[in-house]
Amino acid sequence: MASQQLAKVLEILAAQPSNPNAPIEKMRAGMEKVAERVGPEISCTPVDAGGVPGEWIVAPNAASDRAILYLHGGGYVMGSVNTHRAMIGRISRAAQARVLAINYRLAPEHPFPAAVEDATAAYRWMLAQGCRAERLAISGDSAGGGLVFAALVALRDSKTPLPAAAVPISPWTDLAATGASLVTRANADPMVGREGLVPMARHYAGSNDPRNPLISPLYADLRGLPPTLIHVGDAEILLDDSTRIADRAKAAGVDVTLEVWPEMIHVWHVFAKILPEGQQAIDRIGEFVIAHTK
Repeated sequence: MASQQLAKVLEILAAQPSNPNAPIEKMRAGMEKVAERVGPEISCTPVDAGGVPGEWIVAPNAASDRAILYLHGGGYVMGSVNTHRAMIGRISRAAQARVLAINYRLAPEHPFPAAVEDATAAYRWMLAQGCRAERLAISGDSAGGGLVFAALVALRDSKTPLPAAAVPISPWTDLAATGASLVTRANADPMVGREGLVPMARHYAGSNDPRNPLISPLYADLRGLPPTLIHVGDAEILLDDSTRIADRAKAAGVDVTLEVWPEMIHVWHVFAKILPEGQQAIDRIGEFVIAHTK
């Protein structure tokens, strides 16, 4: 049974206009408009991260030598540091880490491999700035969660030292849209619908096969990736994008912790201001990052 707080979140979402066929510019503007303000105690400093625009988002308790690279969600076509700044500030506090959030290039203007190139460039920039891989983590939500896996695979293949931990949140790992939960959770998911995902996947993949491992890391060789915590809600059409990649990663020898949160919706962490489970999930992320970056 849904809590009062979850019911309030669902009420808010139901009141939001939803049109998967809306022009991308309108979708972007709508997402930017609902961005939560960041707390005044959080330091936000713009930075050029190896040619990628980004921002250091730092809570007062952040250790100077622990850092996270954060990749925002938005279906590869929308979203920004601005839309995720408040949640990232909460993650910085929970993980006692500085967080570099980046504005990777968006489709359809910049289809694959632009996002992977920007994510890996920003990570390499962090290493060049003196961040040690063993004190680094990488995280992201939705499309950014899938991008976490893709970036790790690309970095591994280029022999770049990998971070000590990864935390994909509600990751979109299969742009070919083959997961059964696209159907079984369709009536439960108030945020994401197949009718919106398919065109976003097309915009990002461009002329490439959506099963390309760096587009849909569900199909990638995942050997050698760092310890990974996957968060996903039970009321998401992307549930199977998490459960299947967790299975594949475990089969490849990766230390994977999959947490399926009952009743939770897509990236419920973003509602932490009013949803207790959102803050609880962020605190769990903090524990995981701290435990693996000592």
